Amino acid sequence: MAAEAAPKKAIRWHIAVFLAPAVLVYTAIMILPLFGTLQLALFRSVAQVQTFVGLGNFRTLFGDPNWSAGFWNALRNNLVFFVIHMLVQNPIGVVLAALLSSPRLRFSAFYRTAIFVPTVLSFVVVGFAWKLILSPIWGVAPSLLDLVGLKSLFSPWLGKESSALIALSLVSVWQFVGIPMMLIYAALLSIPDEVIEAAECDGVTGMAQFWKIKLPLILPAIGIISILTFVGNFNAFDLIYTAQGALAGPNYSTDILGTFLYRAFFGFQLQVGDPNMGAAIATMMFLIILVGVCIYLFLVQTRLRRYQF
Repeated sequence: MAAEAAPKKAIRWHIAVFLAPAVLVYTAIMILPLFGTLQLALFRSVAQVQTFVGLGNFRTLFGDPNWSAGFWNALRNNLVFFVIHMLVQNPIGVVLAALLSSPRLRFSAFYRTAIFVPTVLSFVVVGFAWKLILSPIWGVAPSLLDLVGLKSLFSPWLGKESSALIALSLVSVWQFVGIPMMLIYAALLSIPDEVIEAAECDGVTGMAQFWKIKLPLILPAIGIISILTFVGNFNAFDLIYTAQGALAGPNYSTDILGTFLYRAFFGFQLQVGDPNMGAAIATMMFLIILVGVCIYLFLVQTRLRRYQF
């Protein structure tokens, strides 16, 4: 008796049908502009004609002091901006999530909402509001510090090269600390009750339970937050531009890659815009973010998988 023919596996056309709109939209607004930017970085306008120069724009970016000084300054400031978020925003988010996940805390929903609200505010509103708050002339910061006897500590932080970038970084931390808080909060709630009950039966409670049981289990979530912070900080632009303008003053002390790209591409005041050099800077930003994400995916995430359920 001949063996019955195995039934053919059905082709799931509906998957392609449902994915097609999202893929087309993403390709149109993300993939095609990305390749267009990469292509533009390989050309230069010579006598108003786009001429292929290969890596010539990148040699100019790194070899010409008029460009390299600004690029390295912006990259250094971007690294400081990112490090402050990693060392201040994310630890505070973890602490807030741990406190708000306590079942004994009253009005936790109100606190979560109040902390998360700044994340939905416009960069323009946040930038101008904090610029007014920290103003030494009409701001409320001197008066508030005077109420607690600390007015002597006040200084025009946004007007000093040594403190402007740190001040804006902390303003950004204040605005976005709600995002890591909510992600860590969700990760804490996803820990099975059986794990917590077993820890309590072994006498592990309070802070010891958080450090020994909960923290290792939420490390994958912390890793995701870290890479999101990295990508977001190296794409930052709005807050610096709103508070300090395109020149990112004082004396370019708050200049990051986003504002440097803006001036290079569109020009500002006496600086003439150069789309080809702007595309080269955008390409470098893309490569920096790509390298950072790859390091996380291949070196960090593989080590954190052991903590996943």
